[in-house]
Amino acid sequence: MQSFKYFPAKTVKEACDLLSQFGEEAKILGGGQSLLTLMKQNFVSPSYLIDIKEISDLNYIRYDEKDGLRIGALATHRSIEKSVVVKEKFFMLTEMERTLASVQVRNWGTVGGNLSHADPASDLAPTLLALKAKVTLAGVDGERVVDLDDFFISYFETVQQPNEILTEIHIPNSATGGGAYCKFAHRATDLAVVSVATHLVLDPETKDRCHDIRIVMGSVGSTPLRSTKGEDILKGQKPRKDLIEEAARASSKDAQPTTDINGSEEYKREIVRVLVRRAIKKASRRAMEVNG
Repeated sequence: MQSFKYFPAKTVKEACDLLSQFGEEAKILGGGQSLLTLMKQNFVSPSYLIDIKEISDLNYIRYDEKDGLRIGALATHRSIEKSVVVKEKFFMLTEMERTLASVQVRNWGTVGGNLSHADPASDLAPTLLALKAKVTLAGVDGERVVDLDDFFISYFETVQQPNEILTEIHIPNSATGGGAYCKFAHRATDLAVVSVATHLVLDPETKDRCHDIRIVMGSVGSTPLRSTKGEDILKGQKPRKDLIEEAARASSKDAQPTTDINGSEEYKREIVRVLVRRAIKKASRRAMEVNG
């Protein structure tokens, strides 16, 4: 690891000013769970580290019935896992966090850092995509809000500019929806070989037909992938067993896995099919429970 200059920022403005001054030679340090590992392995060698961990304005979890859930970028995975309001209103987030790495990592790792790192094997990204999340990016010229659908570009690459900081995640409220996160890994807390996040919203009138659904797959492409073909099969329909199976097969075809030490392309596609089927069934059941 090469030497670097360290700057502890006290405000978002101070951090943005430092980023603007040092440009691509600087990196933001939050929880450090991803960045420090890359630095130790000499994959990245920033000349300047800007520590934002002590910016308390970025560490919060707030819920409003109309606005939904807002999470500061410095909220830790553990705080989301243990949040009462998250468990009550967005249980699939709690479900996901329980499988994310170890308790030690969850105690330090931040949600903003996780998204900015853009690891295609992330547990968090597919779940937030399924929930139609948006992120706020701040820079010296102001803020902009980006749909998470448009945030990821490729492996470890996002639309976030070198002089921007991810400051907030916003999840809109969904009173009639239910979600589920399913993951296959060699150990429960390992990076996913395949993961699937599904959120299903029932028709408010019939309460038994799928009004909207998102099926998002992780670890089977350069970014988290939505299966729009699988989603279209279920929209406007009752989530019957045959349609769920058809959607699972379509999702398997939409996936873009590659053969590696974790398994062949064909093996991963079969896991996608199994997990999508499982996630839709869970999400459907939970949505029906919400609707009585």
